[in-house]
This record gives sequence, structure tokens and C-alpha cells, in this order.
Amino acid sequence: MRKLMLAVGGSLFLVAPVSQADVVGLGASVSYWDSDLSGQAATNNDLVDVENDLNLDNDANANANASLYLEHPVPLLPNVRLNYTLVEQSGRGDVGLAGFDGVTGDVQSDLDLEQLDLTLYYEVLDNWVNLDLGLTARDLTGDLIVRQANGLATSETSIDGVIPMGYLAARFDLPLTGVSVGAEGNFISFDGDSLHDFNAYGQYEISLIQFRAGYRQMSIDYEDGNDRLDVEIGGPFVSAGVSF
Repeated sequence: MRKLMLAVGGSLFLVAPVSQADVVGLGASVSYWDSDLSGQAATNNDLVDVENDLNLDNDANANANASLYLEHPVPLLPNVRLNYTLVEQSGRGDVGLAGFDGVTGDVQSDLDLEQLDLTLYYEVLDNWVNLDLGLTARDLTGDLIVRQANGLATSETSIDGVIPMGYLAARFDLPLTGVSVGAEGNFISFDGDSLHDFNAYGQYEISLIQFRAGYRQMSIDYEDGNDRLDVEIGGPFVSAGVSF
């Protein structure tokens, strides 16, 4: 990952002089993401399917996202974006007599995924075609709690790490309409771990207000000691924001 950070950082330095914002820009948005969950979790050599065994995809879920960005006209200095995502899902399932990490039979499970992104990026193109390239540092934490229905046993699978990721965003504006379409994503694959987080959207902007609707797909395959999460989360989202 260190080599990736150096490589991406060097690439960003090369593209930095290509384009800068004409004025200082500031924006913020909040969104709701209606997602489905699939995949597996592992701890102490035990494996469980989060959808079929734990039914995490079939019960309550709460997903939220908020972002804040600052763009400026200073050459060579990158623009800055902060993004926060919270995924909370719960479900009732059955892990059978074989069990999972000492837990057997009927279970109540809760999955919490939280991530805070700091992205430094440059505007390579800034007209009716917009292209941003950058590097993201993602602070990722995840906890899967599986409780036996009778309360006699509990298992916890946890991951925690700060992960460097490449950042790419593109948007195409239809002049004089306020309508645009775009896509953005973060990605890394290194030494058996991989994370991908992409979304595609349509946007309508009127005055200072922006409305977006689209689809977001996030894939996490990450190992932390004896614990591993290999899950995919995807679904539609809507957002509203302001830009100055």
C-alpha cells in the first residue's frame, strides 16, 4: 500500500498544473443509501454467510452518507474532500449445530460499518466535462456481533485500518439545463485485500441546490488478524446538497 500511495501521489503531482478552479468553491451534501448486503465473515477459522445464515439482508438497515469539499485556485495544492459513510444492518438467522465461533442455533446479528474518507484531488478538466484524480485515506472500522438466541454465547468479528485508495470522478454537464450525469469511485487491491466503492448518478442543479439520484456499489475484502470481512453492499441512493 505504501508503494501505491507513492505511485498515485507522483501521478497527482504530474497532473496538478493542468487545471485549477477559477474561484474558491465550497459544497456539502447528505444522502440516504438503500442497500442490500451479501458476502461472508470469518473469525478463528470459522466462516458464516451474512445473507443466507444471518439474514442481515432481510431485516432493518440504516445507511447514511455526508460529504464536504473545498476547491480553490491555488496551483499545485490539491482540493480537499471529506466523506462519511455509516452502514448499520441487523437480522435474525440460524447458524445450525455446526455454529460460528462458538455460537450455535438461532442468532441475532448486528453489522456496523463506518468509514471516514479524506481525499486530496486535482481537477484535470473543469468545463462541461469534469475530471478529478486524487488519493483517498479511508479510516475503516467494521464490527459484526453474532449473539446466540438464549444469550449464552456471543461472537465478535472486527476490522480496523487506515487504507490508501485511488480516487476518480467524472461528470458531464448538459449546458444551460442544470442536468448532468457522472460517476466516481475509490479503489485498491493489494496483498490479498481489496476495496472498491463506486457510484453512478444523475444530477439536477438549480441555483445553489443540487439533487442527485443513482446507484452505489461497495465491496470490502479485508483481513485484520484472525478476522475477515468479504462483503458487497449495493443499492440506489438519493442526495441533496449545496454548493457555493
